[in-house]
Amino acid sequence: MRTTRSESVATHALLVLASVVAVFPLASVVVSSLHGVAGAPRGASFSAYSTAWTQGRFGSALLSSALVSVTVVAVTVLLSALAGYALATMRVPGAKIIVGLLLLGLVLPYEVTVLPLYQLLTGWHLIDTYWALILPQIALSVPLGVLWMRSFFASVPVSLLEAARIDGTSRLQTLRLVLLPLAGPAVATLGTVLFLFTWNEFLLALVLVPDNAAVQTVPLALSFFSGAARSSDPAVTAAAAVLVALPVLLAYVFLQRRLISGLTEGAVK
Repeated sequence: MRTTRSESVATHALLVLASVVAVFPLASVVVSSLHGVAGAPRGASFSAYSTAWTQGRFGSALLSSALVSVTVVAVTVLLSALAGYALATMRVPGAKIIVGLLLLGLVLPYEVTVLPLYQLLTGWHLIDTYWALILPQIALSVPLGVLWMRSFFASVPVSLLEAARIDGTSRLQTLRLVLLPLAGPAVATLGTVLFLFTWNEFLLALVLVPDNAAVQTVPLALSFFSGAARSSDPAVTAAAAVLVALPVLLAYVFLQRRLISGLTEGAVK
């Protein structure tokens, strides 16, 4: 089916417009951050970044976010691969019920779980610790991960699994040596999505680690910093926002090809 010149021009115009709308907020924040701190000479300056980094103590927050995000991704991907493989290739008692519960966990608004989580973790004396961030986010991420990996493993030809069994491999060896290498795009896409969700998580951090600055993640640190009296300078607040968003932006730039290939090849074969 050929595309006419007018259709091509209209498509490109819409794409350009969508790109401008998407990039404008980030560009405006970056421009604001380069105005410099109040009282400094006019012109582009990185003084606001230095002030935001020093006053906001974002180094500790970045380390906390990295620790929480990497741990959540690693544990969730491991559990999802094992559970997805079992549900896709084995006869699991109550498999339909398990899948239904996973779907329920996927569509249930996680805001309704915040209060029960707070009460549960308070009883376990885990409030204001890394575990208060890691454990709930693993639990909230597992339904998506299991359904994602189950979809991929179910699309693998049965003949491949039978050939692995004929060669004498165990179930775990089949998963490790045969299926996981094929699932690279799907695993990479799942890990990227989970990393972005975990890094940007705000509500759980606000409720579960409100008082311990040593374990607070960057979204929460940015919220507290932007609301403090010392950060009333718009340039400093904008610089802090750029510092918080930069790791996620860089991660997406480096992983976008893997993410797109996983969406088109790994999840749907």
